[in-house]
Amino acid sequence: MDVQLLLACWGMMTLMVLVPGPDWAYIIAAGTRERTILPSLGGILVGYLAAVTAVAVGVGAAVAALPWVLIALTFAAAAYLSFLGIRVLRQPPAVVAGDAGGASGSAQGASDRPWLRLAQGAGVSGLNPKGLLVLVVLLPQFTDAAGGWPIPVQLAVLGLIFVGSCALVYSVVGMSARAVLRARPSAMRIISRVSGGAMVVLAFVLVVEQVAHFVSG
Repeated sequence: MDVQLLLACWGMMTLMVLVPGPDWAYIIAAGTRERTILPSLGGILVGYLAAVTAVAVGVGAAVAALPWVLIALTFAAAAYLSFLGIRVLRQPPAVVAGDAGGASGSAQGASDRPWLRLAQGAGVSGLNPKGLLVLVVLLPQFTDAAGGWPIPVQLAVLGLIFVGSCALVYSVVGMSARAVLRARPSAMRIISRVSGGAMVVLAFVLVVEQVAHFVSG
């Protein structure tokens, strides 16, 4: 594939990842609640890898052509984000004395179940209809029908670039949340409540956008 095309795709994907959304809210919550963001980050990446695979084999285009599937996906994503956000709001973590990177109560219990956080992260990104639409609409624009690689292979490579951009940006976001916590432990409750509230608001926005699109259509 053309190197300039790959660089252009990487730049566009990075700009899109920099726009705050459900992934941002979830990784910030993980950064404030957990000892390590790796399981949560890994879950987000797994969810997007599944979406990239679907796009590469043609499932993404089929889903995009079925409005009822996208509607169901949107409402499932909204319900899931609401659940996660309300849980954070109801059970904000507390700093353990002598350990600015840890948390007590339910947050400590979640730290002992990395597979649960992996699954939650995969749910956040995998149920994000905007992520799938972005991959379906944007990635084909960077493919080259006259290129030496088959289109599915090109889509897979471009999708991996998107996942790589997610890994880079969300690592910085999650670790930045942890750095703020170490510098000012009292800020954890505030950041946790903001991220929890953000997930609830984003869930509401997803539903409103879908309803507005349905009414206008």
